[in-house]
Amino acid sequence: MEGDDAMNELLMKRIQRRLANLKDEQGYQVLDYAEFLETKYGTGEHKASVIDRIAEGVEDTMRAGRLPAAAIRGTVSAMDSATKALDKLAGAGRAAVEELGKTAADASEAAPVPDAAPSAAATETPPDIDTPAKVDESGE
Repeated sequence: MEGDDAMNELLMKRIQRRLANLKDEQGYQVLDYAEFLETKYGTGEHKASVIDRIAEGVEDTMRAGRLPAAAIRGTVSAMDSATKALDKLAGAGRAAVEELGKTAADASEAAPVPDAAPSAAATETPPDIDTPAKVDESGE
């Protein structure tokens, strides 16, 4: 999120350092407050991916069900691993498509362009197969 309203990088790192020292329970309190501030003052420019929104929905549902933080942490960790695997798979797919595009472009550049005028061999009529060969009857 680049722009005048974006939080500066140094401040983001400071907040991350402070959050790293908190347990999950306090982390969820900070998250709730950050979401409140975002709805009140946020620009709405940063959108989560579909997979991230699904993971957040599962996490929010588990929190609403008052499940222990350890259970939520385990589920979120598993979903994070799956998200990373899907991201790697998507990256590999993009790389394969790019490589295929490069190969196709190289092949089209290397293909010889046919001449506009036909060659002499192509214009000759092939011998008639049904016509028998002439035989010399002079006996010599």
